[in-house]
Amino acid sequence: MTSRISHTSFDARDAYAQSQFWAAVLGYTGVPGEPDEPGDEECMIVPPAGHEAPAESHGHLLFIEVPEPKELKNRVHLDLRPTDRTQAEEVERLLALGATQVADRRSPDGTGGWVVLADPEGNEFCILRSDGERAALRA
Repeated sequence: MTSRISHTSFDARDAYAQSQFWAAVLGYTGVPGEPDEPGDEECMIVPPAGHEAPAESHGHLLFIEVPEPKELKNRVHLDLRPTDRTQAEEVERLLALGATQVADRRSPDGTGGWVVLADPEGNEFCILRSDGERAALRA
């Protein structure tokens, strides 16, 4: 027997605000029939119906309020690949949503790398090149 991932949990100072930020980043929604509201201590977001997910609930993200602030670099983080725009366009979109840029790890020649961003509570995540950009580099 093995285990499966039920969902990924994030500690948060404001579970609702974090769930709203990540829903906008990923195009996710709240759990149908379970509306999240400001002040809720736990908020879950899920892929919309028909969204590709490796298994029943792998893509679910749960934000749980905790009293302490984030203090150190994440030991686990999300790597995101844009689906309908370039890496640079996605970075700009996420900055406009409230992310901050932590580091730019793109290669000077434009052949690889990623951009490290942080969500509004400081959790780091990376933006990779889109599949289209990767295909163009291989051609």
